[in-house]
Amino acid sequence: MNEIIFLVCFIIFIAGLLALDLGAFHKKDHVVTFKESVRSTAIYVALALLFFLLIRYKGEILHGIHDNQSLIEVASKYHDHIDLSPDEAAYEDNLVKYRKNLSLEYITGYFIEETLSIDNIFVMIMIFMSFGVEKAYYHRVLFYGILGAIFMRLIFIMTASALIQRFHWILLLFGGFLIYSGVKMFIDRNKKEEVDVKNHVLVKFFAKRKLSTDHFDGHNFFTKVDGRWLVTPLFIVLLVIEFSDIIFAFDSIPAIFSVTEDPYIVFMSNIFAILGLRSLFFMLESVMDKFAYLKVGVALLLTFIGVKMLLPFIFHKEIITTGISLAVILTILVGSIVLSLLFPPKKHATETLNN
Repeated sequence: MNEIIFLVCFIIFIAGLLALDLGAFHKKDHVVTFKESVRSTAIYVALALLFFLLIRYKGEILHGIHDNQSLIEVASKYHDHIDLSPDEAAYEDNLVKYRKNLSLEYITGYFIEETLSIDNIFVMIMIFMSFGVEKAYYHRVLFYGILGAIFMRLIFIMTASALIQRFHWILLLFGGFLIYSGVKMFIDRNKKEEVDVKNHVLVKFFAKRKLSTDHFDGHNFFTKVDGRWLVTPLFIVLLVIEFSDIIFAFDSIPAIFSVTEDPYIVFMSNIFAILGLRSLFFMLESVMDKFAYLKVGVALLLTFIGVKMLLPFIFHKEIITTGISLAVILTILVGSIVLSLLFPPKKHATETLNN
């Protein structure tokens, strides 16, 4: 099995999961309960961990590795920091190292995406509230948003990987951009974020061309008015969320490339994290204002990852290993949550966020 076949099988598997999710568990529009959210989040996290175990013990199937030569070829292309012996007799030992490294890169990428994605929930909540979307339709929008995210991220990741393989110095730009994003987020951490519905570029685009209606039509993305098919506000909400996800990906995807240059690991860790995030949304939407230090944590994470990407260009070797990166990421994530619980935001700060 080569990586293309593996990727196609992976996408079919994800499509099957999504079809089951919509067809069996969310056939009718309803407000997703906390219990439902916990259940679906647990399922997606369990699947992400099962995939971790798959590549931990059978990681060679991803790139169709079958002997020491093919292993070294793949490692030199995507994982050149692994110390492998060219001796064919060392194949099994090399394979153990490769599997361990691959699984560690995957789980670290997963936690990077999950941590950075949590902050994106703030934006999603504001979009839904600004457009006045009924909670019963949240899941439908998020579901179709995942389909768009899978397609866009596949293109983004494969393009970024091709650029890195051809122009390795582009990682310098990624690192600098992440440091800039982290510092900017820290400076703007207390700035009130809002979505200007009337002046949003997508709203103005459809309104100017008279392609949209101002009224919702249940869960429909399109509705017929005076014999013409028009897009509903719900469809515009879907596009706005997709647009915000693309903007967000400019931070998250370069961040994962700091851990691995294997585009397949980047993509698969990305998708599992996104699936978990959309389920996690319904758990966190009512308590997001309590995580006062989350933005600080995300800012620190972006800055750390940016520095990690720059160090090899300065010292000409890997300074911060994947294991250390994972430990730092988990420390920042847990630390920001613990600090938020120990030092909850003042009442007026919460009111500002809710307004």
